[in-house]
Amino acid sequence: MIYSHITELIGNTPLLRLDPRVHGLAGVELYAKLESHNPFGSVKDRIAWAMIRDDVAAVAADGQSFIEASSGNTAKALRVLGALHGIPLRAVTNRIRVTEVRQLLQLLGTDIVELPGLSECPDPHAADDVSAVIEHTTGQAPQRWYHPSQYTNERNVEAHRDGTGTEIAADLARAGIEHLDYLVGGLGTTGSTRGTATALLDTHPALRTIGVVSDRLDFIPGIRSEREMWDVGLFRPDFYDEIVTVDSATAIDATLELVRGYGVLAGPTSGAGYAAALRALAHTPRPDDRPLVAVLIVCDRLEPYLSYFAKRRPDLFGAPETPPAPAADSAPVLTPEELAELDRTGRPTVVDTRGAMAYRVGHIPGALNLRDDQLDDMLSQGMPFPRSRPIVFVCPVGEASSRFAALTRQAGYDAFSLAGGIVAWRDAGLPLERG
Repeated sequence: MIYSHITELIGNTPLLRLDPRVHGLAGVELYAKLESHNPFGSVKDRIAWAMIRDDVAAVAADGQSFIEASSGNTAKALRVLGALHGIPLRAVTNRIRVTEVRQLLQLLGTDIVELPGLSECPDPHAADDVSAVIEHTTGQAPQRWYHPSQYTNERNVEAHRDGTGTEIAADLARAGIEHLDYLVGGLGTTGSTRGTATALLDTHPALRTIGVVSDRLDFIPGIRSEREMWDVGLFRPDFYDEIVTVDSATAIDATLELVRGYGVLAGPTSGAGYAAALRALAHTPRPDDRPLVAVLIVCDRLEPYLSYFAKRRPDLFGAPETPPAPAADSAPVLTPEELAELDRTGRPTVVDTRGAMAYRVGHIPGALNLRDDQLDDMLSQGMPFPRSRPIVFVCPVGEASSRFAALTRQAGYDAFSLAGGIVAWRDAGLPLERG
């Protein structure tokens, strides 16, 4: 079939039956909605086009730029679609944590603004919140900017109601499948699960919807942790019958099963969804006269996340397997007052693991800035610190720093974590250095 424009390829993605011999769930028919087959590689292609489609000609004619809160697939789709009409994109984000994502956005000519985020920043009055920065930027020059606003724009939900969910219902009907019991999908903006389920409930009123998030201190690209969901304007917790938490190690293993078992080159968000589906469906009662039927949303592809896999599972790339990490609580902690005293008497090396902007807003005087993802890379190659001085790791609230302190102490260093992090240091009235 010949198409005349790339946007005609958005949507109408395949619905793949996952072989029961692989997933091993007796009495279950599991299908994958392959949103990775959209032209720019992800489920976000739908919402990017839905949010700008009616206005793109006017935006181009007025010489405006897109501005959006995104660090990944939405920014990618908006940048490509905007480029077709000569419209630039400024992507505002609380940190891009996957190398390939940053590189791709840079390759496409995206103006990237990375902020520290409220949890990283010790100054509660700093303009460090993504939505606040976008609101301030657009307020200063409203004629310059067009803000699609994926986290609050109902077109996000409608794109999946009218597209993804309607397509699944039609495909199931064509296959003679009269019942759909479960929909499973990762929670980022939550538009895909809400919109898809809303459409499916019209024909399958008994449908149960499962949302998937990461552990509160863990990171899986594409979905939010359970402590971050309240920042999402479209999030309706009561909409979901169940919200399942998955850790990154489980998501990685499940992603590999999707690839090796079904040939689905899915990203880690989809791996988390697959793991959640298996867990939820394993003990669900089966109907007497038919199989249990479920659909998993596969939201993007594997290739943009290779550095994420290499960092967390180096053994998959021929590198030595990472030894088990020591328990984070095995490292001793220092109170802010104890660190201040040690700084006067013991000349410690203080390592601030936050992002560069958060560090510039305010840090412990004399602290080094080694961002947590950079520090992970460095520690995998050996400890870059002198043994002659104690090392104190600092993060926003003392959680990530405990892990680094434990790893460093395991290597024989005199390492500590700052209890309560930079927030506790600030609240204790101790000095912060800027710049």
